[in-house]
Amino acid sequence: MSAVERRTAVAEAPAPGALPALRRRISTVLIVSQILGGLGVATGIALAAVLARQVSGSESLSGLAPTATVAGTAVLSVPLAALMTARGRRPGLVLGYLLGALGAVVVVVAAAVGSFPLLLCGMAGFGAASSANLQARFAAADLAEPDRRARAISLVVWATTLGAVLGPNIAAPAGRSVAGLGIPRAAGPFLWAGGIFVVAAAVVAVRLRPDPLLTARALAPPEEHSSAGRSLRAGLAAVAASPRARLALVTVAVSHTAMVSVMSMTPVDLTHHGASIDLIGLVISGHIAGMYAFSPLMGRLADRLGRLAVTGLSVGLLAVALFLAGTAGDSHGQTAAGLFVLGLGWSAGLVSGSALLTDAVPQSARAAAQGLSDLTMNTSAGIGGAVAGLVVAQASYAWLNLTAACLLIPLAALALFTRAGRKRPAPADG
Repeated sequence: MSAVERRTAVAEAPAPGALPALRRRISTVLIVSQILGGLGVATGIALAAVLARQVSGSESLSGLAPTATVAGTAVLSVPLAALMTARGRRPGLVLGYLLGALGAVVVVVAAAVGSFPLLLCGMAGFGAASSANLQARFAAADLAEPDRRARAISLVVWATTLGAVLGPNIAAPAGRSVAGLGIPRAAGPFLWAGGIFVVAAAVVAVRLRPDPLLTARALAPPEEHSSAGRSLRAGLAAVAASPRARLALVTVAVSHTAMVSVMSMTPVDLTHHGASIDLIGLVISGHIAGMYAFSPLMGRLADRLGRLAVTGLSVGLLAVALFLAGTAGDSHGQTAAGLFVLGLGWSAGLVSGSALLTDAVPQSARAAAQGLSDLTMNTSAGIGGAVAGLVVAQASYAWLNLTAACLLIPLAALALFTRAGRKRPAPADG
């Protein structure tokens, strides 16, 4: 531990007895930033595929807009995680929101000039805000007690509900607000999202003090103060050494990929069946409610029943959701039900996987392993989103759901194998 790190540890360590109040204050700040971040992301992403189809003139390319966002989230999660590992959560979250605001502005410019490549670049930058939102759940876990860690994560995930549910429903007025400016209506939500991200960055910069990650390090035992284990390579090694950490990575990757792939193409499928923009907004709002509103329940179940049990619940919910959405046809109600259950399955997978990963790796390697987790889940989802557009264009939305369902098979097998490994008695010595 260097002299600078020792001074930082002393500065960030709370006074005796102050930790409960500090947990509450940090949680409050993260909740506010999540509401704003969720509002911004959901406002923009609601019509991303529609905007991409308008700018590109091709339905097969429409899935590339949400895919670019997911890819940007994945790629930018690496430098953001490295920044958090070195400097703490606050600078990483602030930078993520500001990059998201810049990306939103680029999307608006691209839509105005009709440049599809520039649109994809802006969508990638927009994804940085999603990366900041995802990393905030780990900030909540930094100071949480181990037996309440899943609930701490789920509370911050839940906070996104308020903004994320409202976001798709203000997409229409946001679109109308740019009428006469030479900007497509589908780009209006991105203009609003950029301003919201700036406010979120300001809240984190001013109020997230002391930094939760640096405080957790200051409270850690002396043997965990070494900076040698804080590189991304060390995070990879920590995950590779733990079967539970590997399961955690697969859980969040599969649940996120299935959700992103199906959700991103649902608006396109609904338009094929005569749905209006307002109806699409309601369906996506219901989906987002499923994602976030019940996350405290998932957190409580993960703390009480165990992370592996909730991982199994995630697999079951996702399977039901894909069946409902894939067989809905012209039934908008069944599509809405499928998307709602899809959100529930995602919530169970994200909360249980995030808590399991935090449990399974040493404190010194957690930030790096968490960044690796977000890189993995968003890279997988980016590939899934790209494939989703092609599957719908060449086959159908039903085939997309069936393809996503196939991803659940290896996750279920790995969860069963990990559970069996835990129950297997250790060999006797000598």
